Amino acid sequence: MKRIIILSILLLLLIASGCHTSQADPTVEQIPAQPVTESITESITEEEPPEQDPTEEPVAPAGEPPAETVPHQPEAVTADSKSWYLKPNLEHQPPQIDGSVQNMADEGVFYYALPQNAPQVYLTFDEGYELGYTGQILDILKEHQVPAVFFITGHYLTSQPDLVKRMVAEGHQVANHTYNHPNLSQVSKERFQNEVSQLEQEFTALTGSAMAPFLRPPAGNYSTASLQWAKELNYTTVFWSLAFHDWDPNNQPGADYSYQYVIDHIHPGAIILLHAVSESNTQALPQIIEDVRAAGYVFAPLPQ
Repeated sequence: MKRIIILSILLLLLIASGCHTSQADPTVEQIPAQPVTESITESITEEEPPEQDPTEEPVAPAGEPPAETVPHQPEAVTADSKSWYLKPNLEHQPPQIDGSVQNMADEGVFYYALPQNAPQVYLTFDEGYELGYTGQILDILKEHQVPAVFFITGHYLTSQPDLVKRMVAEGHQVANHTYNHPNLSQVSKERFQNEVSQLEQEFTALTGSAMAPFLRPPAGNYSTASLQWAKELNYTTVFWSLAFHDWDPNNQPGADYSYQYVIDHIHPGAIILLHAVSESNTQALPQIIEDVRAAGYVFAPLPQ
């Protein structure tokens, strides 16, 4: 009889155990549901460039969402695809670039520095989206009577029309950073023309002014063909001779770094690239302006 009772108890325990494991075994790892992939029409940020030798300038400043706001078929990368590259120095001289590219610069195909115009230097800002600093930057420029060039995208034009109008009203050059911020080394001629012309037309409709005839390729990506296409549209492509990692709002270098980098690398004819989403740049800008001037330089608009 005792044996029967014991066997009955064991049977009940086995049944109970089986019911428990059929619900969820705590020793088995549970796999969460996979997240839904973000639509291509949503804000997409550019990838940052690969890590480089710290003595070299970043090849492709980025961080200007939305990088692409219109879905499109990918276009083939060609052997002509290039990314802007330079090697700075601490001798206050224009940075070193590839010799064949330097020949094109000497011929006026594009700007990256204009040392022949010394002591002039050129302050430029890339505007892909707004984080609340551009108004402060404009205040600083107005107070110090400094002209600047603002390279805007279609997203910036449509989302910040009042700031764009203020740039024009206060005498700054507002120039072309393309409508959708694509990689210009990989687009067809037709798309290139649309990217540039659509922004130009909407800018004129908004402001009643002509856009300054300068084009900055997003992330510094270009091709020999894109440089020629820009010329056909009466634009000069503008790269830079002085820039640093300032485009990531979540990884700011600090105002001291922004200031010191500019002061250490300033040179005759420098085209300075700053991103207007940078808190560090905004904080450092008054001292940068004062000390660059104290070193004998003159801030000027880009020559047209």
